[in-house]
Amino acid sequence: MKNISEFISDIHGNYEALKAVLSKLDRMGVDRIYCAGDVVGYYSQINECCRELRERNIPCVMGNHDWYMAGDGFCPRSRSVSDCLAYQRAIIEIEHLDWLRTFPVQMRIGEIKMVHGGWGDPIDEYLKPTAEYFQQVQGRYFVSGHTDLQAVQCFGDKVYCNPGSVGQPRDGDPRAAFAV
Repeated sequence: MKNISEFISDIHGNYEALKAVLSKLDRMGVDRIYCAGDVVGYYSQINECCRELRERNIPCVMGNHDWYMAGDGFCPRSRSVSDCLAYQRAIIEIEHLDWLRTFPVQMRIGEIKMVHGGWGDPIDEYLKPTAEYFQQVQGRYFVSGHTDLQAVQCFGDKVYCNPGSVGQPRDGDPRAAFAV
């Protein structure tokens, strides 16, 4: 298989789920993997997740949890998220923190535009994809994460994909999700 790209998102420090997804992708022969953000957050294996993505040279965009970690901030919506960040901040290796700080807010992969949230707020918008929404956004192919809900939707000639969550699915299915 050639020219097969894969998208992952919302790993949230869950290394066991990340290993399972990457193993499956390796067996599928995927050429290139991209991450739509939130490498860190919630789970405690952030160093292992960062190391794996760095070793595989997987490009990532900035997710809200990555943003909080990279900027030494906290989540304004959730005390438990902020508590997780405080713990992760104490254990993250400096080279991984420096790597998180290099993430762009958005990325273009050929004709695909990728952000973590949405195109109104690339880091923290909880996107509810509609035809009206995508009429306002230039381009044809779009990928974002953040909601942890896997979806592929077509709006005329525009295609939107959320690969779902590797580390913390919120769709009632505990299995890790991704998109090829």
